[in-house]
Amino acid sequence: VVLSDKEVLTPDHCKDLVLSLLNDKQREILSREREIDFSYNYKDTFRFRVNAFHERGRLSAALRLIMKKIRTLDELNLPSILERFVQRAQGFVLVVGPAGCGKSTTLASLVDLINHTRTEHIITIEDPIEYIFEHDKSVIDQREVYSDTLSFPRALRSVLREDPNVVLIGEMRDLETISSALTITETGHLVLTTLHTNTASQTIDRIIDVFPPYQQPQIRSQLANTLSGVISERLIPRIGGGRVPACEIMIANSAIRNLIREGKIYQISSVIQTSGEEGMISLDKSLAMLVKKGVTTRAEALPWVLDKGQFESFLKEV
Repeated sequence: VVLSDKEVLTPDHCKDLVLSLLNDKQREILSREREIDFSYNYKDTFRFRVNAFHERGRLSAALRLIMKKIRTLDELNLPSILERFVQRAQGFVLVVGPAGCGKSTTLASLVDLINHTRTEHIITIEDPIEYIFEHDKSVIDQREVYSDTLSFPRALRSVLREDPNVVLIGEMRDLETISSALTITETGHLVLTTLHTNTASQTIDRIIDVFPPYQQPQIRSQLANTLSGVISERLIPRIGGGRVPACEIMIANSAIRNLIREGKIYQISSVIQTSGEEGMISLDKSLAMLVKKGVTTRAEALPWVLDKGQFESFLKEV
């Protein structure tokens, strides 16, 4: 939207606006770290995820509106097969994709599905807290980094002493966080988290490669035993306005688990393509289906296509 009728903000205006959103502790963190992630409530009506940062010595901020209502999978136009990932008492579920492609919204929908259908203790560790959950059948404790805990690793080290059934980790950022997530899953919990990767196979490679070589065989075994599935999302402009998700869905069946153990990650995409009857789908096929259904255009889908040849062949399928 072009705001041609609005006054151009000066650096001083921007500084005043950013600082007005922060409390004293947050201002201290911004001054020390030069950037900060936080959430901001406006009159209990609107909620924003905010990143404040410096550029060329001046203060700036990016604000993302977070909807107050947590939408269902159906309302988000996500496949119902995703419900399977949270029907288990134990497992490791990853929602991946580029920034701004709906990862947090999908995770919130999955957690809220548990909240409305099962009696569990759910703990979230987020930086910052995005969606606010209301207790239903489950009890939900939401912990924000810097406010309720000093860091992701510190919160993850103590989470097993807090008697959770389900743990939501806002983002896996480093070796310690990934290692903790695998340990929590192995001890009989359901763990949901995000990672900035593009595909299921790339996600598994990233998790394994973050560890030193001598640990990687053990991590492959852990991942093969605990992984439930990977959902890779893109948000595509919809004809008529709005956006619609395209998803690669990988379900950790016996073939996927064996490939992870054997280090043959490059073969995972082939298993996804041939396992449609189990609910798996490649990103290119998901994009082609949106085009064939008239939900989006070929031009809007093409920038997200991984293999143009396969995408075109999916479009030609009857």
